[in-house]
Amino acid sequence: MDKIVPTLEAAVAGIPDGATVLVGGFGTAGMPFALIDALIAQGAGDLTIVSNNAGNADTGLAALLATGRVRKVICSFPRQHDSWVFDGLYRSGEIELEVVPQGNLAERIRAAGAGIGAFFTPTGYGTLLAEGKETRRIDGRDYVLEYPIHADVALIKAKTADRHGNLVYNKTARNFGPIMASAAKLSIAQVSEVVPLGALDPESVVTPGIFVSRVVVAHEETPPSW
Repeated sequence: MDKIVPTLEAAVAGIPDGATVLVGGFGTAGMPFALIDALIAQGAGDLTIVSNNAGNADTGLAALLATGRVRKVICSFPRQHDSWVFDGLYRSGEIELEVVPQGNLAERIRAAGAGIGAFFTPTGYGTLLAEGKETRRIDGRDYVLEYPIHADVALIKAKTADRHGNLVYNKTARNFGPIMASAAKLSIAQVSEVVPLGALDPESVVTPGIFVSRVVVAHEETPPSW
């Protein structure tokens, strides 16, 4: 029941080549910078990364992309003013991209954790994003069939945990973390502090420990959160 691991190296141990990795974020809010750096040092390659965007500047997810060990990115916002690492890789044909509308991305991840086989959504119907996908008219409205995104690993960031892995987040850092934790076979949480059992108000726990495999304490300096 004790989910705490002593080091970042131990937290990411065993992540294999070819893994699909969910990475929390929404910009810098909720992005587990320390876990990403540990994954870079760990050396796994041929990765598929699922996140809200494709990295900012030269740190975090962008630093992982720069290693050349990411085969594909699944995200909603691949290009921002400081996404030059991804932009260069994509233009040179060194990385694959699957663009998913943000609501669909969140729901596809949530569906994986909830055991939902597929779902219909109106978002994307009639656009290039719907090409090759099954469509259906329901109550006079057109929908596109979307499938869950199951992952081997989730790297997420929370504020506080107990040793059972129950997590509390800091404001908007909870946007993708909870659904990612439930959608992966191995969910790894980077936290600022671990408190004794019973110290967390059960009403404040967002991710129950049953969805968390490993917890590591990591203090970091990151850009301001949105």
